[in-house]
Amino acid sequence: MFKSILNLFFPKSCSACDAILLANEKVICSICRHHIPLTNHHLLTENEAFKKFYGRISVEYASAFLYFHKKGIVQKLIHNLKYKGHEEIGTLLGEWYTEDLKETISSLKADEIIPVPLHPKKFRERGYNQVTTFGKSLAEKLELNYNETILFRKVYSKTQSKKNLLGRTEGIETVFDVHFSEKDHNKHFVIIDDVITTGATLEACGRALLKIPGAKISIICMAMAQS
Repeated sequence: MFKSILNLFFPKSCSACDAILLANEKVICSICRHHIPLTNHHLLTENEAFKKFYGRISVEYASAFLYFHKKGIVQKLIHNLKYKGHEEIGTLLGEWYTEDLKETISSLKADEIIPVPLHPKKFRERGYNQVTTFGKSLAEKLELNYNETILFRKVYSKTQSKKNLLGRTEGIETVFDVHFSEKDHNKHFVIIDDVITTGATLEACGRALLKIPGAKISIICMAMAQS
């Protein structure tokens, strides 16, 4: 009763277009959901996300759920998730994407979901890691462990979105490292992030995790930049 009254005076709006959500809509309105650009990467093993890492690092599997276009629906969603505290967006995208990924992840015999970490200073500034709810949603639905302690960021850096292509890749290989023990040997780690752009950050995370004896890596992201 109280919730209904609250929604009457403070109605929830779509995180992509700001339209008022109907009673049966959650986070994103039906119109935006219908027009959201899906990659369908899960239908093809050697998709464009997987090919992004050809010759760079060995990955078992890679995919992104959505296409990221400037001034598009997905950019607005990621912006609201990353800078406006709308962490429910990550939860919803994780719930949606698990429906596509269940069979693939099961066949890969993955062990743990690993988020691209924030530097502690950046975490204090933002108050949360924008990929946490996405990762925890995937982990719960896919019955994997969510591990946010094994991979860490050593170097504080400015927001990637404000950098050019060179700035995004410069020195990135020295940014990440791992804390691990013998129990982490021979595991298959699934690295998650918000948007694949150059792939440099994910490559650096993967190289750090591959220091672990017998480790394998896969990559799953909310979106992939498409020109």
